[in-house]
Amino acid sequence: MIEVYTDGAARGNPGPAGAGIYIKAQGTNYEYSYSLASLSNHEAEFIAVIRALEICQEKFPDEILSFRSDSKIVVDVIEADFTKNKTFLPLLQEIREKSSLFPYFFIKWIPEKQNKHADELARKAIVRGE
Repeated sequence: MIEVYTDGAARGNPGPAGAGIYIKAQGTNYEYSYSLASLSNHEAEFIAVIRALEICQEKFPDEILSFRSDSKIVVDVIEADFTKNKTFLPLLQEIREKSSLFPYFFIKWIPEKQNKHADELARKAIVRGE
């Protein structure tokens, strides 16, 4: 099973954004940090999940994925597989498509203090992108 921690951050709402991804897989840790366009914090959180799924498809196809996020909105939308929010809907659809390529995809909410590594990576991406 691959453990994936994701976080998104934005300076302003919307503003320069970043996505951080921390993956624990097969005894190795992987770190990814992406500068994003001007987005809301919530959009950055969704993009972080999408980017993480893309990484997993490339590096860990056919693995069981256990995602963790400190974004209650992202976790709730993905678990319910539903949103009325017109901004989040295409992001949910992309997550749905990408996650369906894996035998099992789980996501659970974790407190911010358990997601510090992904948060630092997301914040570094904002600084790099400015």
